[in-house]
Amino acid sequence: MRPDKASSYKTTLNIANKELKLFFASPIGYLFIAVFIAATLFVFFWVESFFARNISDVRPMFEWMPILLIFLSAALTMRMWSEERRSGTLEHVVTLPVSTWQFVLGKFTACKTLLAIALLLTLPIPITVSFIGNLDWGPVISGYVATMLLGCAYIAIGLFVSARSDNQIVSLIISVLLCGIFYLLGSGVFTNLLGSTGASLLHMLGTGSRFESITRGVLDIRDFYYYISITLFFLLLNRYSLEKNRWADDAERSAHNRWRLATGLALANIIAFNFVLAPLTMLRIDTTQGQIYSISDATRGYLQQLQEPLVIRGYFSEKTHPLLAPLVPEVKNLLQEYAAESHGNVRVEIVDPASDPKIEEEAGSKYGIKPVPFRVADRYESAVVNSYFNILIEYGDEYKVLSFNDMIEVKARSESDIDVRLRNPEYDITNAIKKVLYAYQAGGNLFDSINTPVKLSAYISPDSQLPHALADFNTVIREELAKRVAESRGKFTFEFIDPTANGGQVAHDIEQNYGFLPMASSLFDDNTFYYYLVLKGEDDLAIQLSLPEDFTADAFDRALDAGLKRFASGFTKTIGFVAPQANPYAAQMGQPAPATFTSLQQFLNENATTKTTDLSTGKVPEDIDLLMVMAPENLDEKSVFALDQYLMKGGTVVMATSPFKANFNQSSINAADYNSGLADWLSFQGVDIQKSLVLDPQSSAFPVPVPRQVGMFTVQEMMLVDYPFFAEVREQGLNQDSPVTSGLVQLTVPWASPIALSDSKNTKREVLKLVETSPGSWLSSSMDISPKANPDGTQGFASGTAAGAQLVAAAITGRFDSYYADKESPLFKEPVSPEGDESVPSKDQKQTEVIGSVIEHSPESARLVVISSNSFAEETVLRMLGSMTGTSYVNPLQMMVNIADWSLDDEGLLSIRSRGHFNRTLPPMEDGARETWEMVNYVLAIFGLILVYLAVLWRKQLRSARYQKLLATIPSSSTQEQ
Repeated sequence: MRPDKASSYKTTLNIANKELKLFFASPIGYLFIAVFIAATLFVFFWVESFFARNISDVRPMFEWMPILLIFLSAALTMRMWSEERRSGTLEHVVTLPVSTWQFVLGKFTACKTLLAIALLLTLPIPITVSFIGNLDWGPVISGYVATMLLGCAYIAIGLFVSARSDNQIVSLIISVLLCGIFYLLGSGVFTNLLGSTGASLLHMLGTGSRFESITRGVLDIRDFYYYISITLFFLLLNRYSLEKNRWADDAERSAHNRWRLATGLALANIIAFNFVLAPLTMLRIDTTQGQIYSISDATRGYLQQLQEPLVIRGYFSEKTHPLLAPLVPEVKNLLQEYAAESHGNVRVEIVDPASDPKIEEEAGSKYGIKPVPFRVADRYESAVVNSYFNILIEYGDEYKVLSFNDMIEVKARSESDIDVRLRNPEYDITNAIKKVLYAYQAGGNLFDSINTPVKLSAYISPDSQLPHALADFNTVIREELAKRVAESRGKFTFEFIDPTANGGQVAHDIEQNYGFLPMASSLFDDNTFYYYLVLKGEDDLAIQLSLPEDFTADAFDRALDAGLKRFASGFTKTIGFVAPQANPYAAQMGQPAPATFTSLQQFLNENATTKTTDLSTGKVPEDIDLLMVMAPENLDEKSVFALDQYLMKGGTVVMATSPFKANFNQSSINAADYNSGLADWLSFQGVDIQKSLVLDPQSSAFPVPVPRQVGMFTVQEMMLVDYPFFAEVREQGLNQDSPVTSGLVQLTVPWASPIALSDSKNTKREVLKLVETSPGSWLSSSMDISPKANPDGTQGFASGTAAGAQLVAAAITGRFDSYYADKESPLFKEPVSPEGDESVPSKDQKQTEVIGSVIEHSPESARLVVISSNSFAEETVLRMLGSMTGTSYVNPLQMMVNIADWSLDDEGLLSIRSRGHFNRTLPPMEDGARETWEMVNYVLAIFGLILVYLAVLWRKQLRSARYQKLLATIPSSSTQEQ
């Protein structure tokens, strides 16, 4: 460092040191910092109700920083120059042989140091949160960096105001007003008066609105420079105002004009660079864990598949609801990132339909886009605003419209406090792109979406051994397969194999590999044959094609397409959905209503097609890609056989079942035995669901009816109690190695039973323990699931003997043996009638041909997922859990969709959806723990202030000791005389 620079730097530090000593010389300095810390703690724990939010983050603290810093910065700067003016020392300062820039930077450095000390004393808050829950430190660190920059901007404003006034109070008030104006520019006070374009401009000018993305963990370089530009702008004005005090009235005007010109150009360039950075939307750093606010690799993969230009058009009204207005810039920035990542394949358009009749007519007539009425009110009147908030995704002749309801999540914190935010915009937009992309591809050649060769192996006996219907069907199959070979351009081949040839070696191999046994056409037919169609790919995936109901070319094409789509990238899958059927007369007869899963089907329909499936026919339709069985009840033998054989064909079966079913209403709650019809089948497959209920001390609150005795009268009241039958599983109980559960941070499993897995059955299978309750869980076989009165008058449950963590959800992949191996197929069984009843045909009577057999075991790709609760993802339970949080409780639904995506090899969207779950729930706490943590923070704040005081005192004593030592080295006057 050159001597002049070193000297300048040392002078700046000396000025800062002097100001710090003056600040801490009186109790006022400590009081300012103490008030700031107390206000921060009060806002975090009381105003924002940290423990009631139940989220492990410090976002509320940073959301209030733009306001709290206004008052702190004004208090720190109010005396910096005003005191110099009042005491008359300013004239002396400007005449010293020291640059005014050094004085400005010295005082700025002092204030910045004081701000850093104040922010340092708020560190116990995030540290406390990290001890309580799982805190993401990325947004915390970025929040502190941004807070320092924002504080510096406010300090620069305060210093400029202080330099223009000789009264500290006036300086304080004007600084607060000026900083407050910068904050309010981007708030609803002004933006509600303008359309979306004007609101977006004010949003860019507001210090508070610029801070919103930072609180989420997104560091935008444009926001950082905006704060830096304010700092430089007012520091230059501060220097210019001081420099003017040096000018003599009779001095040369040209020198003053050069100062004005240079300062004006510098200020103009500082402001102009904001406009240069404005369109650069990619200048962002996502500091969140998992980078949940950045375009994911999965999205880039879908964009790379585009063969033609894709249009994304945002329909946003200039005049919209105040709570929606801040979301529009966020959506626009995200859409621009899609365009940037697509390398020219995505064209983004933002339009206001209300301003162009042609655009509005096209939006309504062609795409069905219509405005949504929103009620807005202020202190003078209420009105209805018809606003557009839609996104159109168009690719070729396919399109998808995302409406307000598709993208927005509304959470009611209280009757008057409503939080409106984007649900998961990347997932919603990418999912829409995927749908139109694959829908467009489906209109062409199916083999364009198949990347690896696929071969069909037809294990079929000679025509002489086949029933006439199948022998004729052989000709149809060969013709259709020949057409597919020509269409595939080398991606598809087929072969017909006689299993009985070569001494029956092939028959032995397919029995070992696939469990294929000889078929029979009817119960009384002694002739057996083989007729199996298997699709095989390079990744060992084997899919058996189901025989169609009618032996026609169209039916075979449907079955073949369904199988080929399992090897294609992304075609919409079909989920067979099995659930109890509603009985409209159940309530009239006093019976409990069956479980309903409407929301689950709606969630599944976002990426797949759910199809209500009847298993009582004994067969699963050939177009079913995944079978989902929810709360099955009294399944007959044919239904169990259909489920068994679907698994044996290499399919995936997902089920939620338990030996108990809870029945509840506004007056009572009880449990009853529940027969699914699958207990023996599951036990045979190595999954035993024990006949008991899991109670977990780590549980969710639940409104339950509680009786209260008033004299001779009993009153039923709904009370919110910690309900141990609602096991609340957190990250440590969710398998972080599985994509099904790694993205979830919390999951409530109601009325679950423990799952015991057989070691002998599952030795060679891949077993994933997806969900386990906490180690303090205990078991109960009692049907009494209502809370009991405790001696202290509260309602709850007595803790039982801890039985350890209980498995309540598991996924098993591998080879399964059929429950019906070595048994007669239920399809051939006929009902037994009384003797002489002609409804039972004799052996000599002609029978309708039933083509079927028992597949003895599955391929290695078969998968069974079991959740041990009949109420998991059930409609009524979800609604009641959602009422506790003020929003829809969708975690069970998300897990079921994750299972579907994972099973159907669609992990791209699964990874994007997991990125959207960034809220971290706090663990349950004992009584008084919350108050203790609050008190700890207040004590740490006081302790921090004491440390600051001791540090200042120690530094003062150290300087005094150095001064005394220096005096001792100076010779006395007598010595000097001599």
